[in-house]
Amino acid sequence: MKVVVQRVSSASVSIDNVIKAAIGLGLLILLGIEEADDDSDIEWLCNKLINLRIFDDTDGVMNLSLKDIDGEAVIVSQFTLHAKTKKGNRPSYIKAAKPDVAIPLYKKFIVEFGSLLCKEVGRGEFGAEMDVALVNSGPVTIIIDSRNRE
Repeated sequence: MKVVVQRVSSASVSIDNVIKAAIGLGLLILLGIEEADDDSDIEWLCNKLINLRIFDDTDGVMNLSLKDIDGEAVIVSQFTLHAKTKKGNRPSYIKAAKPDVAIPLYKKFIVEFGSLLCKEVGRGEFGAEMDVALVNSGPVTIIIDSRNRE
């Protein structure tokens, strides 16, 4: 699994001009799932994201996690994170999981993340054409790949 996580002061996801999810201070998580991903990737990545210390403490140092600030989150599926651009100019998405694999993992990820955060999280709609709006705070943007657990 790959994520692009952004610290936001606000974010929203709209489908057909209807807001599906909106948050204030927290994380916007773009989630890419590949065929080889499983429950262990979900567990590791959710724990990493929940505890990632990227929010400022009273001294202005990034020392607090999403849980520490009682922040919110919105999770959006994004298969294009697995784009391969080595050959030609048209990206290949061969490593991205097909819907029969990706949808159950996406749903499990949302449940696990919400459980660890102890609150419901916003979400996009798998496979939908979505408009994602955000105010990136910092800006802080981090890419994490569960295949490269550092």
